[in-house]
Formats: sequence, structure tokens, C-alpha cells
Amino acid sequence: MKHSKNVAAVVVTFNRLEKLKKVLASLEAQTMLPSHLVIVDNASTDGTATYLQEYADNFKIADQVNLQIVTLPENVGGAGGFSAGMEKGYQIGADYVWIFDDDGYPAPDALEKLVDGYERAVDVFSPDIPFACSLVKFIDGHISEMNNPVPTWDWGRLRAEGLKDVVLINRASFVSVLIPRWVMEAYGLPYKEYFIWFDDAEYTTRITKNCPGIQVLDSVVVHDMGDNKGVNFSMINQKNAWKFAYGTRNQGSYTLHHEGFLRYLLFCGMVFKSMRIGHVEKKLRRQMYGKMLEAFRFNPQIDYPQSGRLISS
Repeated sequence: MKHSKNVAAVVVTFNRLEKLKKVLASLEAQTMLPSHLVIVDNASTDGTATYLQEYADNFKIADQVNLQIVTLPENVGGAGGFSAGMEKGYQIGADYVWIFDDDGYPAPDALEKLVDGYERAVDVFSPDIPFACSLVKFIDGHISEMNNPVPTWDWGRLRAEGLKDVVLINRASFVSVLIPRWVMEAYGLPYKEYFIWFDDAEYTTRITKNCPGIQVLDSVVVHDMGDNKGVNFSMINQKNAWKFAYGTRNQGSYTLHHEGFLRYLLFCGMVFKSMRIGHVEKKLRRQMYGKMLEAFRFNPQIDYPQSGRLISS
């Protein structure tokens, strides 16, 4: 069994107890164990808190991994949970945080491959690489449609340098992402106010301003989501409108305040066109228009982990 170079694995969970159990079992089976395991309970109501107390009392690898359970007083969404978990990882002195959701099951060598790929890329390419992510598959072995990263124009550069399992990317989702400590210090944490959707896109875009990130293709994580489908604004319906409402506000806010009014108008036009193509109900369209306008007054500020805010366990 290998030991990681001071990696804090950060898992954010909300009312997915059975899937969380699979995630934790996958972590315990890693060929390279993380130094720390931070579990962020987003005020779950399905018995997760009771289970985590029992898990802590009987933690099988306590002699090798430092377990930290962060119980939040209210559900602050994935964005708030990742912000809290990453800050906790920083506070306990981790050199890297390895973040993923409560329905992502890493292969036994996922962390080992991810750390190795990152370090080789740093040696060959640049010490400024801000993150490394895994290849995300659906439960049937196919690619996970909603977790494909955005490649750079020269995505194959490292392959040409001999790193055949590493490609350059600009954006990734928070399903198995390795982030160095210096990145949190330099660029801060994800916007906790986003609650859900676009927090990962914004954050990985933010931290790749000076250097792209990488995807390590032989580090694999299985994403156990409902349907293997990507998402776009033509798919809005009564069931998922609450998520798209956050996504519309968050992406609208980002484009307006960080890319300019013209880009914001283009974004609004894209949403409008997509909803028409998808024959989205007029009531739901009006809801999204309201979220576009909300973007004007919604402009969260970056939190930095070294600022001294404390996350209680």
C-alpha cells in the first residue's frame, strides 16, 4: 500500500447514503491512500449523520488516514459543500485536495494515477498546472456525457512529449479533480453562493487563466447518475427547472461580471433560443428570464482559505 503525498480526499454528500457508502468503500480500497479524508455532510436528512458517526467510530484505516467529518448546519449545495471541504483540507495542511461528489466511485488506482500523471506533467510542461482530473465513465462503461472536460486547442501537446495518457484542458466538472494547495491560495475557493451548477465550470476556468489543467486518462472514476445525458437549456422541465434556475443565474452572473455585457447578451440569446427549440413551457421560460435579470445584482466575491475563516467539524 502506497501513501499519498499529503492529499485530502474531499467528499460532499446530501441524502445519498447508499451511494456514499460505495464511495467510501472505493476510497478505502485505493492503492495510494489519501492522507486525509474529509466528508462534508450537507445537512442530510436520510440518516447520513448517524451513519457517519458509526463510520468514524469504526474507521478501518484510522492508523493511515486522518478522518474529518464536517457537518454543515444547512444544505448549501454542492458549491457550498466543496468550498467548505476544500477549506478544511487547506486548514489541516494538505498539499492537494481531491474532490468528488457522493455518486462518484474511483477505481482502485484512480488517486495513484492522478497524482503520478500530475507530477509527470509538471516535470514535462509547467509547474503552474492548476489541476488534474480523471476520466469519468458512466456505470455501463461509456463516457459520462455531462462530465467531459473542455480541451485546449493544443490538447495533444503532452502526448507529443511522451505523456500518452495526459491531455491539456481548460474546464472540468467536480468529479475527481486534484487541486494543489498553492492554487487555493492564489485563486481562492469556488463560489459557495452558486449553490449548484456552474460552480465547477467557473472555478476551473478561473484557475486556468495562466496555464491549462490536465486530464489523466488512465485515472478512472465511475459516475453513478440517473441517465447518461448531457444538459442544455432545451431540456428544462418541471422536474429539473430548479437546477436550471441556479445554472441560469450563475452563468449569467459570470458572463456579465467577468466577461462583459456583450457576452452576457449572447448568453441570454442562447438560452432563449434553446428554450424555444426545446418547446419549454412558457411559465418555466419566464422563470429563467427572471434569473437572467437576477444576475445583475448577484456577484459573489472570492473566499480565500488563508483568510482565517474556520470550518467546524
